[in-house]
Amino acid sequence: MSRRPAPLSVPFFAPFFAPLFAPILASLLALLLALPGAASAQAAHSLELLQAEQTGINPRYLLQDPNGRSVTSEDFRGRFQLITFGYTYCPDICPTTLVELAEILKQLGDRAERVQAIFISVDPERDSGSVLKGYTEFFDPRILGLTGSPALVKRAADNFRIRYAKVREPGAAANNYAVDHSAGIIALGPDGGFIRKFPFAMPIPELVGHMKALLDSRP
Repeated sequence: MSRRPAPLSVPFFAPFFAPLFAPILASLLALLLALPGAASAQAAHSLELLQAEQTGINPRYLLQDPNGRSVTSEDFRGRFQLITFGYTYCPDICPTTLVELAEILKQLGDRAERVQAIFISVDPERDSGSVLKGYTEFFDPRILGLTGSPALVKRAADNFRIRYAKVREPGAAANNYAVDHSAGIIALGPDGGFIRKFPFAMPIPELVGHMKALLDSRP
């Protein structure tokens, strides 16, 4: 599970925050690329936490895109899927992971056409279609945001062995809460089958290297 952050009262990517966060994200990307040793240590710790999560994963989901269209795991047959779960108000884990997804797509070049990056919100009450669309496009327009009813989101999370729970400070407003959730990136193959889960904070060069190897193995 991600560490418990202080709740945010507005989505991290809100338009009036965008000019402030752009240089922060650039700095975050530079840090992720420049400090493989520290990132490797964090990834090793994360790897220990996700060993059990990888057992029994059922790589199936039925959700909705930002336009309300139904989307299932079967819609991307023939392409790899990189899936992560989170929420738009997340102050640290999710922005870091989406920076990683965006950089993977960038470094894959034309081969990124064979990869669909997906961000599934575990906060459907606040993450409307328009909010989710603005959030994912802030990082890369190719990242698809998905959500659905609380029941559908829970089913998808259960299938992928993702744990999440609301955390509300005493006396806080009903819509002012954080969400503790499992971190990492789940890779599915062109056949829709589960391949592996990359731990949170795995160095970007390693992530890209793994994806290039997967693409080479299934031309």
